[in-house]
Amino acid sequence: MPFYEHVFLARQDLAPQQVEALTEGFTKIISEGGGRVVTQEYWGLRTLAYRIAKNRKAHYVMLVLDTPPAALVEMERNVGLSEDIVRSMTVRIDELPTEPSAMLRRGEREGGREGGREGGRDGGRDGGRDRDGGRDGGRDGGRAPRGDRAPREMA
Repeated sequence: MPFYEHVFLARQDLAPQQVEALTEGFTKIISEGGGRVVTQEYWGLRTLAYRIAKNRKAHYVMLVLDTPPAALVEMERNVGLSEDIVRSMTVRIDELPTEPSAMLRRGEREGGREGGREGGRDGGRDGGRDRDGGRDGGRDGGRAPRGDRAPREMA
């Protein structure tokens, strides 16, 4: 059977339990059609790049499917009929992924941080200085102050 990745965005005003119920309903459709859901990932409530149907945020869910096309068509039909789904997309893939998606890996990487950014413009450990010791930003474009230059010869 072919493999697919299906991502859908659910409305922002739904509770995570309601999103889970939607996901279970779609999983049931796939299993009744002779397929299976290999992986199910909830990416959380995330801000959209632009408003969609008056929603600024949406719950993101990805399903990795091993299913016949007929079951996929039925699931996509039900996704289209649901008023709780803002957007969806299905992509056929050649093989099943062996590791978590990039979205989950990104969440794990960011989850380990404590506090804000270190260094940079917010005045971290280096006091707002860039790598070569100059102040970052500014009108001079990061050049050394005038006192460090050789004096100009007057003609």
